[in-house]
Amino acid sequence: MDLSEVNSAEFRKFVQDHRSEDPALLLFKYQGKVNFDLKEAVQQISARQKTTKKLSEWTGNPSLIFPSSISLEQSSSEITAKHKAENLSGSLMIDLTGGFGVDVHYLSQGFEKAIYCERQTELFQLSSHNLELLNPGKFEFHEGDGVQFLKGTNLYFDLIYADPARRGIGNQKLYKLQDCEPDVVSAWPLLKQKADKVLLKVSPMLDLTQAWSELPDIQKITVVSVKNEVKEILLYWQKAHGSETKKIEVVDLESDAPRFEFSLKEEENASSMFGEAQQYLFEPLSGILKAGAFSLFGERFGLRKLDKNSHLYTGHLIPDEIPGRVFEIIKEISPKKLEIKSLFPSGKANVICRNYVTGAEELKKKLGLKDGGEDFLIGTKTGSGFKVFWCKRIK
Repeated sequence: MDLSEVNSAEFRKFVQDHRSEDPALLLFKYQGKVNFDLKEAVQQISARQKTTKKLSEWTGNPSLIFPSSISLEQSSSEITAKHKAENLSGSLMIDLTGGFGVDVHYLSQGFEKAIYCERQTELFQLSSHNLELLNPGKFEFHEGDGVQFLKGTNLYFDLIYADPARRGIGNQKLYKLQDCEPDVVSAWPLLKQKADKVLLKVSPMLDLTQAWSELPDIQKITVVSVKNEVKEILLYWQKAHGSETKKIEVVDLESDAPRFEFSLKEEENASSMFGEAQQYLFEPLSGILKAGAFSLFGERFGLRKLDKNSHLYTGHLIPDEIPGRVFEIIKEISPKKLEIKSLFPSGKANVICRNYVTGAEELKKKLGLKDGGEDFLIGTKTGSGFKVFWCKRIK
């Protein structure tokens, strides 16, 4: 990538003027008619279109340069990056795996100085350009392996941050920490030696028990969701704290859902009470299910679980500040097309299946339904077998 060309006034104006147009049509329409790399300009437009919601502040800045789609895919969103930066401050921090630089941009705002490390030359060049533009004089830039830089420096950090690459040979997704790049498990003694705090962003698919197993010193894990979709898992370590109490925190951003916090021992000591469906059904936040608080959720809110593997809970009252969706049961119904047609003449109802004999799409097809409206059909399993409940959501 030629940064001088990308930064030219003509190039920037083209990107801004055509930022909402079809990239494929732009390639066809302007081929041979511009004095810059049209393919690169169209790539910049396409990248902005793909990340408008994820990176609204950045896509709105015409001076920033965007990388290829793979680098954008692993990049944090602005909302999750800002969450990571909460309550973190000090003199010096380092990002060992800088990437597109979204995380280090927001993290660095609480620090006097930040070091950005990145091995990929092109990504290093464009991210260095962006970060210097956004925070002049804040950063020191190191092109190369972040762990190797850490080994060779005498600097001590208030915070070490890393987001290990989770793509292997053939672009396959990797989930175990030791398989990612860099291998933070092997580098763990070095990370603890060089900083007061370590923060790792890992795959939302990572098994939390695997994280505790690979890095037993981790004191807290945060499961970060956005509108009830798990986006990130964060691993925290702090030198001044012991590792006796291992805590898990579930945060759902862009919603009014309260945080859910617990220790591993709390879940281990909790026990589920089981029962048939009562007036209300409760579905915990997806982050709570990811965190594995299957027994504690019911115990903490005085609810009964429908079945060991259903992860739906029931009760006669709605607890205050419950972190999850609440449904009021109208009645149990028979999943037969004729009955469904009489109940829902519009042919619309929102179908959810949790530990049911079929998936939601298959059940919708069987019943001739399309998603929509305010009615919910929840297929699940209770102690007495598979059932379908007609419900209304309580907001």
